Amino acid sequence: MSVDALLAPIRDHIAGLGFELVDLRRVGTAQRPILQVRVDRPDSRPGQGVTADDCAGISRSLERFLESSAMVGPRYVLEVSSPGIERPLRWPEHWRRFVGQLARVRADALGGRRQVRIMAVPDDEHVTLRGEDGAELTLPLADVREARLVVELPAFGKPRPPGHRTGGSAG
Repeated sequence: MSVDALLAPIRDHIAGLGFELVDLRRVGTAQRPILQVRVDRPDSRPGQGVTADDCAGISRSLERFLESSAMVGPRYVLEVSSPGIERPLRWPEHWRRFVGQLARVRADALGGRRQVRIMAVPDDEHVTLRGEDGAELTLPLADVREARLVVELPAFGKPRPPGHRTGGSAG
């Protein structure tokens, strides 16, 4: 079965478990397909995402679901993991959630893979990006071949913005 045919049922099943589907890929061979499923908690923040135990539980539940509905053959491999900090951006809701963030996007209109800032998502079919040169471009999401968030680490030695608080306890 194709990834497109699996997408809605898998997304619904994972949502029923209280998680969100971040990415779904089918790799491997026709005889031994590998389903790569990336999940997260809705509105997760660093340090509050899915755990290894969550992934194991989702994997067991999803495996039972896939086998009972005969959506995949008997020789598939299921891999369930967190999206990681440089998570993929696949669907309009991902782009909306991360407006203002940096992303590495591969699209012909960008001339290949470029680091850009997500500026807006005017509708479910388009995203507005700002390149490193400051120019903004609105392009169809269908034209994006691959996109991932970019981790922004604070620069050492630079002053912190007003109101910025660091971790730890107050003396």
